[in-house]
Amino acid sequence: MITLTMIARVADGLPLAASIQEDEQSGRDLQQYQSQAKQLFRRLNAQSPDRCTLEAGEMNFHYVISQGVCYLCLCEASFPKSLAFAYLEDLNAEFYEQHGKRVPTITRPYSFIEFDTYIQKKKRSYIDSRARRNLGSINTELQDVQRIMVANIEEVLRRGEAISAIDAKASNLSSMSKKYRSDAKYLNTRSTYAKVAAVSVFFLTLIIYVRFWWL
Repeated sequence: MITLTMIARVADGLPLAASIQEDEQSGRDLQQYQSQAKQLFRRLNAQSPDRCTLEAGEMNFHYVISQGVCYLCLCEASFPKSLAFAYLEDLNAEFYEQHGKRVPTITRPYSFIEFDTYIQKKKRSYIDSRARRNLGSINTELQDVQRIMVANIEEVLRRGEAISAIDAKASNLSSMSKKYRSDAKYLNTRSTYAKVAAVSVFFLTLIIYVRFWWL
């Protein structure tokens, strides 16, 4: 189920539109999730990954960044990631068509709150079981969710780090791992050469010794 949808400008984190699916049980939790989403928006920048999943207990935040705008939704952890990102891409296409050119000039938060009408309509199409079965057959690059970065929302907000920093650390760890493997291979090669050289020197010395002292 898609519980919360928010759209914000990446440059300054300004919320542009939002849609909340609230009930009596989730009302208090949704306020907390909405607060986390706003904090996340303030940490995004031009270097942030354009697609990311942030784990939040039993829920997941998913976001897509396009043309300087972040499209974010909060879903149950069991909700298929492929559908979540397809949903966000649909919002991206429609929002940019309707309001894309005005985004840089907006100064008031939630200036496009009327976009909630489209969000609600699109959300229903992704929640409906029959529609989900049809959407499950979508064959686009978005469905390759294995390569989408995954982080933990609490860790990101607690450390006060930008998402780009988390992404950079992951890249650095990967680079360091490759460098370690390369260095280990180089050292193993040197060790082999050293052993061969030592054996060669031993036999050469032995030959010289036998030739000059025994012959």
